[in-house]
Amino acid sequence: MTTPNKTPPGADPKQLERTGTVREIGSQAVWSLSSCKPGFGVDQLRDDNLETYWQSDGSQPHLVNIQFRRKTTVKTLCIYADYKSDESYTPSKISVRVGNNFHNLQEIRKEDDVTIGVGMKSLEITDKMIKQ
Repeated sequence: MTTPNKTPPGADPKQLERTGTVREIGSQAVWSLSSCKPGFGVDQLRDDNLETYWQSDGSQPHLVNIQFRRKTTVKTLCIYADYKSDESYTPSKISVRVGNNFHNLQEIRKEDDVTIGVGMKSLEITDKMIKQ
């Protein structure tokens, strides 16, 4: 998701998209997962149904890879979680990495103690985080 300005805390990204404040760009990317249980993959991660979700199936770390076909500016990464529905699968750590390809990724944002509970978590990505 990209934003021209900073996303207000607790803001609903779908509502912000309807008002033109943000633009969802995930459909422009190729998504892949480190592992998933059958029926709990990329399609469930990306759909607009809050009852479906991605479930990993393998050893950690569990990764979601989002690759854009060309250089793309991302200002905000929004993650929805519902601890009551998927407590063992709710992330506790999030690492955002960027690069020109999979082999030169650099971590630009790290959240070691993620407490989402139920709702949307927005991670701002600033130009200062990305080393030129």
